[in-house]
Amino acid sequence: MKDSLLTERQKEVLRYRKKGLTQQQIADIIGTSKANVCTIEKAALENIRRSKETLEFLYTLDATHLTTVKSGTDVLDAAKAIYTEAENLGIKVKFDTISLINQMRDSNPERFKARYIREDVEVYINDDGDLYFG
Repeated sequence: MKDSLLTERQKEVLRYRKKGLTQQQIADIIGTSKANVCTIEKAALENIRRSKETLEFLYTLDATHLTTVKSGTDVLDAAKAIYTEAENLGIKVKFDTISLINQMRDSNPERFKARYIREDVEVYINDDGDLYFG
């Protein structure tokens, strides 16, 4: 990933965080302060958030808003609702239930806890049956 919205330093900090290191441990390794590591990490996460929003816009340009899955919903009930709404539009969803749930979780893992949705999820579908989750 040569052309990235993340600096090399941001990538380095995120790699260490993914390994479970604390900000202080990272600061000691890269020779800076904990406050600087905090700033670097915060900027990296903001860049990632903005990139996700940009991709969501791109993916949903040719898609229709299908439904909003509300927080507290069981993922199996969410899948049923998605299939029902797609059927109402006359569009066949490309995914079976397990694949749909996995795709939904993979798109926003922080919005899920066990079988339940923690935050509302916007669901979009295009004419080919591809789903996008925002």
